[in-house]
Amino acid sequence: MLKHFRWQDVELEKLTPLFERQLVVGEQVMLSRIILRKGFIVPLHHHENEQISYILEGALKFWIDGREIVVGAGEVLCIPPNMPHKAEALEDTLDLDIFVPPRADWLAGTDAYLRGAVPPQSKVSTQTGK
Repeated sequence: MLKHFRWQDVELEKLTPLFERQLVVGEQVMLSRIILRKGFIVPLHHHENEQISYILEGALKFWIDGREIVVGAGEVLCIPPNMPHKAEALEDTLDLDIFVPPRADWLAGTDAYLRGAVPPQSKVSTQTGK
C-alpha cells in the first residue's frame, strides 16, 4: 500500500527525557527518526532485524563486534541481524535507522531496554538544563 508522510505529522514518542523517536512502517521495512540527547546510552542488545543507522546531526559511539566505532554526521553504519551492540550519544544527535523487518518490540512497546536506559549522570544534567 502506498503511503506518504511528513515528519511533522508523525507522532513523536518520548521514551525518556533523552530519547525520542518517530516511526514510519511499511510492509517489510521500518524507518525511525531518533533524537538522542548527549549522554544517552542505548544498552547492549541485539535483534533479528538488519539495521542501517544514518547520522544526520551529532555523533554516536557504538560498541560492536569487539570494536568502538564513532559514527558522525553524514556517516552510515550497517549492523547485521543478531549482532550485539551498544551506543552512546556523544552529543545531541539526530539519527535515521532503517530496520528490516520492522521492529516488533518497538511496535508493541516491549522495548524496556530503551525505556529505562537513562544513566544517573544524564538524569542530573536534564534537571539543570545542561
